[in-house]
Amino acid sequence: MELPFAESYKIKMVENIRKSTREEREKWIAEAKYNLFALKSQYVYIDLLTDSGTGAMSDKQWAAIMEGDESYAGATSFYKLKDTIKDITGLDYVLPTHQGRAAENVLFSAIVKEGDILPGNSHFDTTKGHIEFRKAHAIDCTIDEASDTELEIPFKGNMDLKKLEDVLKANPKEKIPAIVLTITNNTAGGQPVSMENIKGVSALAKKYGVKLLIDSARFAENAYFIKTREAGYADKSIIDICREIYSHADYMTMSAKKDGIVNIGGFLGFKDEKDMQKCQMYSIMFEGYLTYGGMAGRDMNALAQGLRESMEFDYLETRIKQVAYLASKLDEYGVPYQRPAGGHAIFVDAKKILTNVPKEEFQAQTLAIELYLEAGIRGVEIGALLADRDPDTKENRYPRLELLRLAIPRRVYTNNHMDYIAAALKNVYDRRESITSGYRITKELPIMRHFTIELEKVKR
Repeated sequence: MELPFAESYKIKMVENIRKSTREEREKWIAEAKYNLFALKSQYVYIDLLTDSGTGAMSDKQWAAIMEGDESYAGATSFYKLKDTIKDITGLDYVLPTHQGRAAENVLFSAIVKEGDILPGNSHFDTTKGHIEFRKAHAIDCTIDEASDTELEIPFKGNMDLKKLEDVLKANPKEKIPAIVLTITNNTAGGQPVSMENIKGVSALAKKYGVKLLIDSARFAENAYFIKTREAGYADKSIIDICREIYSHADYMTMSAKKDGIVNIGGFLGFKDEKDMQKCQMYSIMFEGYLTYGGMAGRDMNALAQGLRESMEFDYLETRIKQVAYLASKLDEYGVPYQRPAGGHAIFVDAKKILTNVPKEEFQAQTLAIELYLEAGIRGVEIGALLADRDPDTKENRYPRLELLRLAIPRRVYTNNHMDYIAAALKNVYDRRESITSGYRITKELPIMRHFTIELEKVKR
């Protein structure tokens, strides 16, 4: 008989987690003002809030930590990290940062000014926040197919090249500091971008004299999908695919807490030394000296090793097949989600489930709260709360997709946990008709409000 798929690792250490009662969870979520970010972690049984910094490091990463060079300047750990990034991406110039949004802050401080326009494929929350904080504009050019959660196409995260060219034609290049291409496309459901699309975006960038920034939090997962879904790449290694991807980039930002498989860290990569030099002052001001940038030497060592591990096909296959396994259980139960399953998460379609909850009462947030109350599982809303208000009209923005993201930490949970998650979602789905009201905002910040927002239950 054919051997079943099995994980590419074995477990060396465990951490205990405890279940709670529904009565406890009702109390805790009310005390958190119905914001799942405000919950204490001990109040969560299975934590799918994010895959950022929540993965399990390997024995080799822990060993690398012990050899960290904590020199303020010129640490060997920096050069080890720089050489690793160069080997994987081909980019010669690197500035380390403490995480991805710090990389965005450094880069956008150097290149973005008021009134600028940055087209992209569904900018994620911190990216859009940093753009709008500078009174610039993030223009979404994602393909329309991404908004149809039932449609199965292999590269649903792609940029619509016609939409992008329309933006490039309509604006002088001086107003477009960069095109932002996010791999994988998180907001659209963790959906990958094809190499063909990357080349198409790059060609338009060159045609109009605009820089290309690749937001790279899950670049290795994207490379896996190119290898397994795109013609001509089946026999190429993950690292060779990554080198081809970044041959088209002028800049990269990286939240290394995802595909770097570390608990903290990030960096900026540049093709041109002059672009890196524009950012150096901001790097020193915001992050620290150029050879540590907010990271300890031990963290840079762990990241260098983690990036190497993210190039291993067996690791990526284990990672992505666990997400696919959860998707297969949801298929059994009829629970709708963004199809096909993405690389790092399942994105449950809240619009299709909570049809009795008005969009003004935040369907995806309501579904997230219901799942927590049901089973102690913490996910995150990717919908109207995350979309923030329009910076000009101050009205709530209601995106085409209202998704509950269940982000799977790397090398942390087993398929038994996936079975538990699926069963809990089924229970919520089965009682969906009884859920008729959501939540209203009582307190919010003007940018990236979803992290600290306070809500109250709407009573019917």
